Amino acid sequence: MSCRIRESDPQMNNFTIVRTEHLNHHGNLFGGAMLGWVDEFAWLVASRDFPDCTLVTIAMDNIAFRHRVSNGSILRFAIDHANQGNTSVSYSVDVYANAPGTTAEQHVFSTQITFVRVDPQGGKLPLPKPTVLRSQS
Repeated sequence: MSCRIRESDPQMNNFTIVRTEHLNHHGNLFGGAMLGWVDEFAWLVASRDFPDCTLVTIAMDNIAFRHRVSNGSILRFAIDHANQGNTSVSYSVDVYANAPGTTAEQHVFSTQITFVRVDPQGGKLPLPKPTVLRSQS
């Protein structure tokens, strides 16, 4: 089973808006919603770096919710390649929020997420060794 590495092109930015259905019982962003977005958006970056590879989330480490996030905030997800092993790749994720009516971003969340390449039965497979990742351009 082979997968290829896509050569460099402009980095993809991810944004979302916090809506009422994303709030917890205190009226702030529910942490589970943040974790879901982080998993989805980081997987998109990893999939662009390693097209044709089947990647699954294996870990999120050093999860830090730094500030509460209010309804209507626009979130920006900054996802950067951190490390690559034989079968896995890690990305650092930092999330910044623009609260309604503000112009400055606030760093509200950070973590490191790791994906592993798997075959159809779920066994680990080696990742190709890239010269340039799309997320690093």
